[in-house]
Amino acid sequence: MPPEKPHWAHLYREVVTSGLCTGCAACVIACPYDVLGYDDGGGRYKPFHVDEAGGFDDCTHGEKGCTLCTRACPRFREWEQEIDTFLFGRERLDEEIFGIHDEVVLAKATDPVVNEAGQDGGLVSAMLIWALEHDVIDAALVSYLEGDGTSWKAVPGVARTREQVLDAAGSRYTYSANTLAYSEAIEGGAERIALVGMSCQASAPPVMSARRAGKVARRFALTVGLLCSKTFDDAIFDELFEQRYGLRREEMVKMNIKGVFQVWMRDGSYHEVPLKEAHAWTREGCKACPDFAAEHADISTGGIGAFNDWTITVVRTERGKEIMGRLVEDGVIEVRPSADDPGAVALMRKLSRVSRRRWPESAVGGPRRIPVAVD
Repeated sequence: MPPEKPHWAHLYREVVTSGLCTGCAACVIACPYDVLGYDDGGGRYKPFHVDEAGGFDDCTHGEKGCTLCTRACPRFREWEQEIDTFLFGRERLDEEIFGIHDEVVLAKATDPVVNEAGQDGGLVSAMLIWALEHDVIDAALVSYLEGDGTSWKAVPGVARTREQVLDAAGSRYTYSANTLAYSEAIEGGAERIALVGMSCQASAPPVMSARRAGKVARRFALTVGLLCSKTFDDAIFDELFEQRYGLRREEMVKMNIKGVFQVWMRDGSYHEVPLKEAHAWTREGCKACPDFAAEHADISTGGIGAFNDWTITVVRTERGKEIMGRLVEDGVIEVRPSADDPGAVALMRKLSRVSRRRWPESAVGGPRRIPVAVD
């Protein structure tokens, strides 16, 4: 019997319609036949297949042997074991709750402009600016706010300059499939691309490499993952912030999450919204996601912990270690030991443990189960 060649029909059944699809869009950018689209309307954030090439649940190209969509998907079958082995040469241990890593530090940008523009110290912005200016990457896939920013709708885009990186700085808590900016980057001549994205997106480049998914995988030169327990549907602005609290999205200037939704308004006022009230607007794709800590990024970053102007930073791969070292050597960032904020590390462990237990028992493959006794 010939070996199985899983394609869109398998991906559609096992991931897209099973609740496992995070909407990362890796399958869309990997498809060589352009028969996959992306639907981000009405809170869906999912890929779809065009009718003329096999219908919504099958693919004529897949029937002929194309498997690139399943090879690009960071939630298809034994993805965690495959990526861990590819990146680190082994599978993780039970106690490695937030993934295999080299070190955990606190970091922030030394440039006051970058520090102020960025979130929690501006580490990611500083890293991208340095990588662009030192010929490490040609472009970065990031998210911007649509239009003049007052809609607070996050959209994927490309940053090629310091100014564009700073324009993209800051956190959004609605979803943007930053991978979808890949085509724009390639059309602009980029061959070495950085991806900044949520945990699910950060797993896309290494799973493509592990499964040999072609040129798309080879062009990713750096992956920066954002710690993420969930994102929210765009409807949260009208249905929660405005209707319950009178906070109009057009008047918001900054948002953050530090145990509560922190909201700064154009009139200078500051407001807090209990995070538990936002749960009803959690995206479907986040509800089964087992990865809080961007466990397959080169460098994972997040704004948890006691210090608002420092980023907790998990250095994972040799590539990530090299870049962090060069950033320190060049005086671009300042680092301090994670022991200065033990609560941040403890919280990362806790949130990672909670997320890993989301993965359904009924799913085909996926991450290893956490023994109950493991902290």
